[in-house]
Amino acid sequence: MDWNLLDEALGLHHTNAKPWPLCGRFVLVEDCVDTSAAFVLHHILKRSFSSSPSSAVLFLAFSHPFSHYDHVLRKLGCNLAAQRDNGRFLFLDMLMLQCPEGKPDQNGLASVFEKIERVITALHEDKKFISIIIDDISFLEVAANGYSNNVLNLLHYCHTLTSEYGCAFIALGHKDIYLNGDNAAVIFEMEYYADILVRAEPLSTGLAKDVHGQLMVSDKETQHQHGISTIKTHNFHFKIKENVIECFYPGTKI
Repeated sequence: MDWNLLDEALGLHHTNAKPWPLCGRFVLVEDCVDTSAAFVLHHILKRSFSSSPSSAVLFLAFSHPFSHYDHVLRKLGCNLAAQRDNGRFLFLDMLMLQCPEGKPDQNGLASVFEKIERVITALHEDKKFISIIIDDISFLEVAANGYSNNVLNLLHYCHTLTSEYGCAFIALGHKDIYLNGDNAAVIFEMEYYADILVRAEPLSTGLAKDVHGQLMVSDKETQHQHGISTIKTHNFHFKIKENVIECFYPGTKI
């Protein structure tokens, strides 16, 4: 398999460690209005299917319908429709989810909890290596009518599944939206719990023809024998092409 700098930063090149290297880990992907990091979700989604025939993905879509992701992943050489048909891709369309107005939700997000639990239990019994992906935390908050506590409850629940079932949990959030609003606690708390933080930003020098942005990937590695946590950081540039992502260190692009 052709590994790139993003794979290395995420630890996906350690194929001998686990069937799916992100098992038991929480990956928080952050972007901003000027630089989208959706391509990171697409990349992880594709890699999850190629990592092991026993891998499966539960995808909670708050931002786009299935047709969007099927179209994008086909360009990357991955057939989501086929993965859905063989039971490895479970797509929960959350676009129409709306919690009751004027009060904290007791039904809307509660139904999401139940769906997640039902799917995870079934996949775990089938001995699958499970990834849970949320494509947009900000739209989750819209569905919850801005009740950040309900959003955090759902995110915490997904996070507990990383230890309870060994799931991988990957979520995308728009950090600039939270920093400019009243619910910055959501993104800050998720940063605290994240094992891997992926941050996409525009170039400090402004727009460039051959570079679409820069990625910083921080991996909290824990040495379990001594209980010591260290942070390994990777910084590199990226360019998004139609069917591939080019990642390279600053100054090495020809």
